[in-house]
Amino acid sequence: MTRVVEAVVLKPHDKAHDQTIVKRGGGKHKHDDHGGAWKVAFADFCLALMCLFLVLWLMAARNTESLEQILTEADGAKTDQGKGVMPEQVGGPRGSLIDRFPMPHFGNTEAEGKQKSKAETTDEATKEAAEETPTAPAAKVKYDSPADLEALSRALTRMSAEFGLTSNLEAVITPYGLRVMMHDTDRQGMFVRGSAVPTDKFRALLRKMGPLFKQMENQMLIVGHTDSLQYADTSYAAFSNWTLSANRAMSARSQLLAGSMNPESVLQVVGMADRAPLDVKRADAGINRRIELLILTTAQAKTIAAMFGMPENSTALIHDVDTALPDATLLQKLRNQLNGQAETPLRDPRRNK
Repeated sequence: MTRVVEAVVLKPHDKAHDQTIVKRGGGKHKHDDHGGAWKVAFADFCLALMCLFLVLWLMAARNTESLEQILTEADGAKTDQGKGVMPEQVGGPRGSLIDRFPMPHFGNTEAEGKQKSKAETTDEATKEAAEETPTAPAAKVKYDSPADLEALSRALTRMSAEFGLTSNLEAVITPYGLRVMMHDTDRQGMFVRGSAVPTDKFRALLRKMGPLFKQMENQMLIVGHTDSLQYADTSYAAFSNWTLSANRAMSARSQLLAGSMNPESVLQVVGMADRAPLDVKRADAGINRRIELLILTTAQAKTIAAMFGMPENSTALIHDVDTALPDATLLQKLRNQLNGQAETPLRDPRRNK
């Protein structure tokens, strides 16, 4: 604290009586010990707090954009969205009035991102021009004989080996066609437990199968299976193994279509819950949680399609009740195949278990 001292010297005519009067100014007050330093400290604290809020807001905005990018790339329908440097603006998080440009996904600098984005645009234009150019369609392949089905089985086995899923895939030749079973193991699952979200390896395998099935003339059944473990809520309207198996079968179909498979190749999508277990002794066996692709022969596909289509030949049973008779030639052929198959035992799908 600064004290002001004034010295007043009075000099009367008589030099012997000189007096000095000292006047002290600025007396001590209640808050003199603190002064004005607390105001500066409070202003610095408010500034630091505002900077902290600004940094947290920027981090939240960037995390939101990164999460949106991850979800977009995980969805097969939006894999091309957000690549390169996009010219359009993307709104900020909820409550933000600031528009943000997404960061470039390619290159270390914005210039490199723009260059690669331009190259992608050129490639897309070239691809569109190629698609518009009429080309001869690729010849379809029909798998009807056991030798054809065996070749298809070997091709699918090689694909599963590429993704480390050799022990998850079983292929069996049946009188109806090729039965491909993709099931869980103790180390690797096909779906996230309790959901219809495929794992990364299974998703990649299904998309890899898409081009192979695109060249196929046969039709297939996609069947979903679960284990015997039940949900806690057993009411009729609750989520159950029936719902889960059907959702997983539809999810497998979506991934095959994302891999360029022809939609006409799917004849039926079925959810069978836990009604057809491969391991009946263990309720939670991983082999029971599976997706089956039944590649039908041409004759079997026609028979199944006729079961649900308009009956061609019908015979009256009683009044207003008709019955449809299947093709006798197809039935006899199927009986012959079953008799021949009974003589040769099928390969046990659980031979590795």
